[in-house]
Amino acid sequence: MTINRCVVHELQASAFTVPTDAPESDGTLEWDSTTIVVVEARAADEAGLGYSYTSAAAAALVSELLVDTVIGRDAMDVPGAWLAMTRAIRNLGRPASPPPPSLPSTWPSGISKLDCSGCH
Repeated sequence: MTINRCVVHELQASAFTVPTDAPESDGTLEWDSTTIVVVEARAADEAGLGYSYTSAAAAALVSELLVDTVIGRDAMDVPGAWLAMTRAIRNLGRPASPPPPSLPSTWPSGISKLDCSGCH
């Protein structure tokens, strides 16, 4: 029996800062722009997209620390990827700091729905 395996072969993180039409406030803070970090993972002929409204530093963290952790992993092993990413950033802050929210959400939107019939 052959088990098909789809591996993540590309991971890209980008940050975009979008100005607001006018200053905004939630009653505690004010801002005039919003930053979104977008992470795209590719496996086989599919792509998964995740995003988070956060600092552009999260994109740098993905690019500098997590790309090597995720590339080559089985795209269907979300718990294993999460654990590996958590371990990769364990010395950056408080113990068990989770990976940026944009990265784990990459899987549910596309990668987890891969047709792995052509993967080996």
